[in-house]
Amino acid sequence: MTDVVGRQVVRPYGDTTGDGMVQVSFTLPVRLDKRAEGAALQLAAKMGLDPAMLVHSRQMGDGFTFFVVYGRVNHLVDLSKVEVVERDFPLLSAKEVNAVVKRRMRRKLSVVGACIGTDAHTVGIDAILNVKGIAGEKGLEYYRELRVTNLGAQVSVPDLVEAARAERADAVLVSQVVTQRDAHLHNTREMSAAFREALPAGRRPLLVVGGPRFDEKMAGELGVDRIFGRGTTPGEVASYLVHALITKKVGA
Repeated sequence: MTDVVGRQVVRPYGDTTGDGMVQVSFTLPVRLDKRAEGAALQLAAKMGLDPAMLVHSRQMGDGFTFFVVYGRVNHLVDLSKVEVVERDFPLLSAKEVNAVVKRRMRRKLSVVGACIGTDAHTVGIDAILNVKGIAGEKGLEYYRELRVTNLGAQVSVPDLVEAARAERADAVLVSQVVTQRDAHLHNTREMSAAFREALPAGRRPLLVVGGPRFDEKMAGELGVDRIFGRGTTPGEVASYLVHALITKKVGA
């Protein structure tokens, strides 16, 4: 809806339109009892849920309890002030990507991918790189004009830089799933700093990171060229690489 000052405001929807009802979950470091349930409701009230209802509680090992609470909030969301990173490049088919790379680069576009640091979760990077892809969409290995090197998990930053040099990488793709203590942010900053130190600007590969907990607006702060979040497909990544490495440079 639009209010008197022209804002596009919405409220959460639970049982009826605009009732402001939300459901949240959290864990408290207490064993499950009446006092723990009271603590959960107190926290929910401080979060702005009024009234708050406890709908689920379950002990999660020794001294920890998981809660789900349901209640009403009075907060409004102004859609006109929401900031997101919009896709600024066209989505291309695999055939179109291959054609552009072959015509403009006249060689295969080299891509090196990895999970860095202690991150051992390769599902994301494999979904983008492996030929089987994800949800019926083929990964970058399927593109005949792309040369893909998948280094796998727990790759050190120095090894990633060396591999990028050896493969003459045009782009480096890094997936980060582990986020405890902001490990994904620290690893990304370390990676971007290492590439800046190891290679001059003209020879530096495109740096792309992805993962479910990244803020796509933080690319500049983290020193990378692009951040991809949840739901990214191989086609989006391939289209971006063509845009950033070929189309954008030609138009510059």
